[in-house]
Amino acid sequence: MGNFKHIAIQYLQLLKYSGIDYIFFSSPILAKMNGKYKNCQKCILANTRTNIVYGEGNENADLMLIGEAPGQDEDIIGRPFVGNAGQLLNKMLKAINIKREQVYITNIVKCRPPNNRNPLPTEINACLPYLYEQIEIIKPKIILALGLVSANTLLKTNLSLGELRKNIYNFKGIKLMVTYHPAALLYHPTWKKSAWIDLQKLQKEYEALKKK
Repeated sequence: MGNFKHIAIQYLQLLKYSGIDYIFFSSPILAKMNGKYKNCQKCILANTRTNIVYGEGNENADLMLIGEAPGQDEDIIGRPFVGNAGQLLNKMLKAINIKREQVYITNIVKCRPPNNRNPLPTEINACLPYLYEQIEIIKPKIILALGLVSANTLLKTNLSLGELRKNIYNFKGIKLMVTYHPAALLYHPTWKKSAWIDLQKLQKEYEALKKK
């Protein structure tokens, strides 16, 4: 038992040094879904992926964050938003007093597109049933779409991110808000000011839930 504890501590330290601050234990339903789809072959991304990145977080989350697709770090580890963009996302949430373990995080597609290209329509359509199933299980009160691909897929539009950020939408009875993908903010730091405006709007909506 002592040896197992020592190995476990070493493993947790390794995760921390790798920039992984949170370990989530899925609910039985979410764990079952993750296991069910881990060998998915519905699109060509199955040929190049290392891991399916199903999603993780609080099964009772009021807030659900939906990105575009896993990147290289996520593909290797099998968890969403664990690379540099994930570290920025953690800071963005912290800035509005939301802990990562309070939310549920996933992506439009569950496998990494080669070279981090945008997912193709066929890949998106193959994965959407998984996403809709996750939304049905979590039943969030607010969805935050991270980036243009996520927003346009969910809202079925071709509007610019600037236009999409202006409004709060109704998605299957759930409030849906739009902001920049953290990866885009890393490449374009000047956009962080606008993202902060979006985050403040999100904070207002999120805190209003707690007063009901």
